[in-house]
Amino acid sequence: MERLVKGDQVVVTTGKDRGKEGEVIRRGQDGKYLVQGINLVKKHTKPNPALGSAGGIIEKEMPIEGSNIALLNPATGKGDKVGFKVLEDGRKVRVFKSNGEVVGA
Repeated sequence: MERLVKGDQVVVTTGKDRGKEGEVIRRGQDGKYLVQGINLVKKHTKPNPALGSAGGIIEKEMPIEGSNIALLNPATGKGDKVGFKVLEDGRKVRVFKSNGEVVGA
């Protein structure tokens, strides 16, 4: 089970985008996450008439290290650490470390 999954709301804890919030788009194999609207870079592209794409400067998201983002706790409005807990019925769930609430419940 992963600490952060696709669709989670996260907040950036360090770096140039510190304090910004976004949604996890996907997780890479190297522990990096692609977050919507975070770590934007400008990419210069050449036109490709065969594919019908115009050239120019586009902005796109680049992956950010998992240690630089934290799951957003809706109760406090701040980033929070994530732990795991096994419920009485045997299910393993993610919980916020600060208040022990189940994530997404």
